[in-house]
Amino acid sequence: MIGRILTLMLLVCLASTALAETRYVSDRLEITLRTGTSTQHSIVRMLPSGTRLEVLERDSASGYARVRTPDGTEGWVLARYLMDQPAARDRLAAATEGASSLELRVTDLAAQVEALSGERDALQAQRDGLESELAEVRSELERIRRVSASAVELDNANRELRTRVAAAEQDGTLLRAEIAELKRNTQRDWFVAGAGVLLLGLVLGIVLPRIRWRRRSGWGDL
Repeated sequence: MIGRILTLMLLVCLASTALAETRYVSDRLEITLRTGTSTQHSIVRMLPSGTRLEVLERDSASGYARVRTPDGTEGWVLARYLMDQPAARDRLAAATEGASSLELRVTDLAAQVEALSGERDALQAQRDGLESELAEVRSELERIRRVSASAVELDNANRELRTRVAAAEQDGTLLRAEIAELKRNTQRDWFVAGAGVLLLGLVLGIVLPRIRWRRRSGWGDL
């Protein structure tokens, strides 16, 4: 029994949800929200044109519909005063507001485009400057490479020259040693020659007087 009651309540809720629709008060200035389905029922409040209403159910016999306002107030209104879309005045206001928003958006986009154009020009100028700096750096690098190559060649030449100088110094040392040896040999030869001449003089000094004396003696005997 309880299960059937719950099922019935669920079906009622589903039916109420299925009947709920969104409608808007027509372009009339105001319509009455009543407690019942006739003019005999009291007025709950006046609903201005464009008020958004949720239709809960319809009474085709009386032409009324039970509705709920955005603040939760429920009541009955004549269904012929309800429309499927907002009033033309509200649509116009919304369209005007949308147009204003679009104009503001267009203005913002134009400002953004201008700002981006300025940034693009600045980036272009920066890129040109960087390209110029890159060209200068490349030129300097090429110059450094040439100088480095010349420095390497100069260093190799210096090393070769130092090697040749060292060899020349070694040859000079050997030559000086040979010259010194030659001088010593020459001095020794001169010394020997002088000693020989002196010795020869002494010999001649001793021998020649004897030869002369013998010759004189021989002549006397004759």
